Amino acid sequence: MDNSPSKKVWLKFKRNKLAFGGLIFILVLMLMGVLGYLIMPDHSPNANVQTLQLNKKKPGSTFTFLIISRNPKVEKVNFFERMLNGQTPTFKSIPISSYKIKDKDVFVQEYIGEDEKAKETRYELKDLCPSCVLPSKIGTPQALFEKYNIYKRTYILGTDIYGRDLLSRLILGIRVSLSVGLMAVLISLFIGVSLGAIAGYFGGRVDAAISWFMNVVWSLPSLLLVIAISFALGKGFWQIFIAVGLSTWVDVARLVRGQVMALKEVEFVEAARALGFSTSRTIIKHILPNIAGPILVVASSNFASAILLETGLSFLGFGAQPPMPSWGSMIKEHYGYIIMDAAYLAILPGLAIMLTVYAFNVLAIGLRDAFDVKGQNVTV
Repeated sequence: MDNSPSKKVWLKFKRNKLAFGGLIFILVLMLMGVLGYLIMPDHSPNANVQTLQLNKKKPGSTFTFLIISRNPKVEKVNFFERMLNGQTPTFKSIPISSYKIKDKDVFVQEYIGEDEKAKETRYELKDLCPSCVLPSKIGTPQALFEKYNIYKRTYILGTDIYGRDLLSRLILGIRVSLSVGLMAVLISLFIGVSLGAIAGYFGGRVDAAISWFMNVVWSLPSLLLVIAISFALGKGFWQIFIAVGLSTWVDVARLVRGQVMALKEVEFVEAARALGFSTSRTIIKHILPNIAGPILVVASSNFASAILLETGLSFLGFGAQPPMPSWGSMIKEHYGYIIMDAAYLAILPGLAIMLTVYAFNVLAIGLRDAFDVKGQNVTV
């Protein structure tokens, strides 16, 4: 039977149903973020196909569309390019109320509203559906036209103020939030672990100088610090990574400093020094592995903080720039509809933020209990 410490931690973590559920939820979000465009109803870059006639349609609304080929034709991209960046639509979709075929013409009534009727538009059947005018044994012109040029689409979560599919933009928002969270945590871990380990191990003036710097950064409100860094770096996606990462490293540094100070005088560290190991090897090979649990706990907590900071930045206009969807920018675009008949436009991204942050928080608490780091100055 495997009685390793990691096995015991895992079994203890699994017994915490709430934390384990949070982990499953996060893994599902990560899978959705990776698959991205492959599982979205709108495969276009940034899920930005706008159909203004269909703005603010309620969840579950179904509409009929006419397909018209684009001229010039749009080339299809490969599988991985489509998964990462989407596929520009190869055809134009027009929402319609009705259509009928007379001889070699198609008469279409475009959808412009629930109680409004548009004039009929005439198209030549051969232009829309060349195969419909050729002799065929597989169907009538009507059947072929309906097969190749007509389709119905249901907007599961409705549409936004520009007629874009809300579900697609929420899914793409997962990628933005998790990417920012991951990169910000990696940056904060690198800075925090490095400075905290140096301060804790060397002590004295080095510790005093680094602790003073940590206290200065700690005294600044996180969102204000992120906004200041964003002003300095400019607006953009990669700038968010740096801005959020530079504002969340202090928690890690304070934790690592305290843990290293507690461990640097124990026997195995003294033995490493007696054997002539370098300071960097002593810290990296002997001290840090013994405080991995508390670091993992604070990293999980910082992931949630990074998502909230990114949301705040996007809401204020400093985060992901349009048309790239992020949950914060979606709330910014639609918060005015909360007291109107389209409250779901702001509630759904808000709910996504709440559930994701909650999942990371319960994960952090579960890890804290599993690693048994209570009383080790780990704040979640």
